[in-house]
Amino acid sequence: VQLQASGGGLVQAGGSLRLSCAASGRIFSSTGMGWFRQAPGKEREFVAAVSWNSGNKYYGASVKGRFSISRDNAKNTIYLQMDSLKPEDTAVYYCSADNTFSRLTYAAPRAWSYWGQGTLVTVSS
Repeated sequence: VQLQASGGGLVQAGGSLRLSCAASGRIFSSTGMGWFRQAPGKEREFVAAVSWNSGNKYYGASVKGRFSISRDNAKNTIYLQMDSLKPEDTAVYYCSADNTFSRLTYAAPRAWSYWGQGTLVTVSS
């Protein structure tokens, strides 16, 4: 599975951005896709994930209520709608995928086999 992320950029606090991640390769019913982010000097942090089979969605505590993940099965693409952005949301955002998605381990970077190249989101105050 190869992942191509896009949509990052510079936005003012309170603004919105939408990230996209297109997957090429085989997508199974057991696949999950998600987003992580990493700010300079910090560990990679779970943002959101979606199960391809059930459509169940999962969010990190710091983005719940502000970010929304969605999927387009026909395009093998996921989106991350980011609203009410804050300066602390500034990071490189990485798209992830794994063909054995688990609701028990999705928040751990090591649980994901495939990663996109990252897209920078900068939120100015």
